[in-house]
Amino acid sequence: MFRSYFLDKRWWLWSIGGSILILAGTWYLVQLDVEINEWFGDFYNTIQQALSEPNSITLGEYFALLLTFGKIAGIYIILSVFLDFFTKHFVFRWRTAMNNYYMSNWAKLRQIEGASQRVQEDTRLFAEIVESLGSFLLRNLLTLFAFFPILMELSANVTELPWIGQVDASLIYVAIFSALIGTVGLALIGYRLPGLEFNNQMVEAAYRKELVYGEDNADRADPPSVRELFGNVRKNYFRLFFHYMYFDVGRYSYLQASTLVPYIALGPTIVSGVITLGVMQQIVRAFGRVENAFQYLVNSWTTIVKLISVYKRLRQFEAQIGRDDDTVPAGIPGS
Repeated sequence: MFRSYFLDKRWWLWSIGGSILILAGTWYLVQLDVEINEWFGDFYNTIQQALSEPNSITLGEYFALLLTFGKIAGIYIILSVFLDFFTKHFVFRWRTAMNNYYMSNWAKLRQIEGASQRVQEDTRLFAEIVESLGSFLLRNLLTLFAFFPILMELSANVTELPWIGQVDASLIYVAIFSALIGTVGLALIGYRLPGLEFNNQMVEAAYRKELVYGEDNADRADPPSVRELFGNVRKNYFRLFFHYMYFDVGRYSYLQASTLVPYIALGPTIVSGVITLGVMQQIVRAFGRVENAFQYLVNSWTTIVKLISVYKRLRQFEAQIGRDDDTVPAGIPGS
């Protein structure tokens, strides 16, 4: 899954070079987000000044601020589109590397249940999900690296926390505590989902295989067999739907409640009127970025569940390949 792409010299231009490019692009996007956060402070302070002191700013100054945002946002959009385009090619090359590796061992793998699905479908899913989770993790780490000191500095404006009082770097502790509650809670609620996703692919593969046999053999895919196999599919899906239902109740409830956390933490500070509207906006946005970075597992849990399922299937697949293979079999690198 990894060796055929990242340890094969023929793919280094894409695997290593591509990873470096994605890292650099993601870091620059985070820096643009930092600039936008600073812009929000200036913009809302200007709004507060204009509303409290009529005609204290000119229309030209107001539109100049909007133009500044437009420039930053324009660069952000262009880079995001390019990075997304490049990432799609990166993922397809990864899939190609896995495909070539498995097909070079097809004689050993063809008898495994659902072999065609694992080569055609699971390689695509694995590359897409790992890249998606990896990019999201990278984005969160870089965001945390950029916004952590900003939130630390902005915490100096917070007079006290409700029911607790004055705490140094208070917003950092609040963000960590909020994210920890959601991560642990959702992990406990959704612990059964990976196994159900794995079983789901197994029963789907069995049903698909019988239908394929039925295309060429009239004795296969008879109504009783198909009814039983599809019954297994139906049973597992309904169990999956039920478990996702209460998991989603917990996930959505937590994510909605977490939007109020910074406003609750800022309650005494806002009531005492010691910060401006612009500073409040900066604090809320910086808090949201730091909290979201700590909420990586919360926001990625359903995707991680699917990855665990795909990984189990491909790991089972690779176990059939000779354990004495110390090198990657010859493949056909793409361009």
